[in-house]
Amino acid sequence: MAKILIVDDDRLVRETAQTIFRAKGHEVTAVADGTSGIQAARHGAFDVVIVDVFMPGVDGLQVIGAIREAHPRLPMIAASGFMFGGDCPAMPNFDAMAHEAGATATLYKPFRADELLRAIESALAAAV
Repeated sequence: MAKILIVDDDRLVRETAQTIFRAKGHEVTAVADGTSGIQAARHGAFDVVIVDVFMPGVDGLQVIGAIREAHPRLPMIAASGFMFGGDCPAMPNFDAMAHEAGATATLYKPFRADELLRAIESALAAAV
């Protein structure tokens, strides 16, 4: 099974994702801020990382960039609870922002368990 790093400042999101992944046999490390996420990625071996984009302090795009420098092939999923896109020109394109930072996929919160598992499976399959 996969080793997954979750970087999200929302305790409920971290705990929910951990429960879902552990029920499927995955090994999970979850941290509450960007600095801790970067440190965990530097000191651990992970198969995939899920990073919340909007966090105080070091934001998710900075986390993705820092991890990408150290691990260029590591699949990373950028997650956001803010729905970007649509017809509003003032809204940034979340998918483009995430991919430019180095994310391999995006995931919108709130997500269902099947969406979360599918995102991980896709990221892992793409990394092979």
